[in-house]
Amino acid sequence: MAVPTMHIAAKADEIAKTVLMPGDPLRSEYIAKHYLENPKLVNDIRGVHGYTGTYKGKPVTVMASGMGQPSIGIYSYELFKFYDVDAIIRVGSCGAFHPDLHVRDIVIAMGACTNGSFASQFNMPGTFAPIADFDLVRRAADLCREKGVHYKVGNIFSSDMFYNAAGTDMEWAKMGVLGVEMESAALYCNAAWTGKKALCICTVSDNFLHPEENATAEERQNSFTDMMEIALGLV
Repeated sequence: MAVPTMHIAAKADEIAKTVLMPGDPLRSEYIAKHYLENPKLVNDIRGVHGYTGTYKGKPVTVMASGMGQPSIGIYSYELFKFYDVDAIIRVGSCGAFHPDLHVRDIVIAMGACTNGSFASQFNMPGTFAPIADFDLVRRAADLCREKGVHYKVGNIFSSDMFYNAAGTDMEWAKMGVLGVEMESAALYCNAAWTGKKALCICTVSDNFLHPEENATAEERQNSFTDMMEIALGLV
């Protein structure tokens, strides 16, 4: 497939080698306008805003993924495969299972469990375990410590369902899973398939154990700045 693709309007030289990928297009816009020097809108197909600029002199693109594994599966694959992106860093939100995690804490997803079937396309003779790039994990943890941000590194659960008729996702906590979101497993699968790097950094926006702490939609969009700055520090 040539670029631009069906889903990304940018020209080949308009996407940086490192892409920050929030789910929300408005979070993409916020990061671009508050952190990037000379941000340029390079994609707005289907309202999925993508901007390229520089951060401390280094080229970086920030582009939304939308919600769910099918959506991030499309965008991350096209970025890795057709735009030759080296690394995608998801900057998202998650619900927390762990008793030591609170709203606005950081989860660095070393691995991603899932109830989805995204990995079935690879026809592996077993169960593939999607994981992050270790160097990105290590550097993100170092930056959290330097900033004095409370964080945990571990497994996250990428669910294909936001409203689950079967009940709570808290069963995953029994296996030490830190929280739930909807994208990381597909991102990690695509990184493995294309030989590229990926990391998911999530800010806790909802807490299954402390629901009184839950963040509003506006706070999710605009106030998770520690996560944004940690991700930009990896560029």
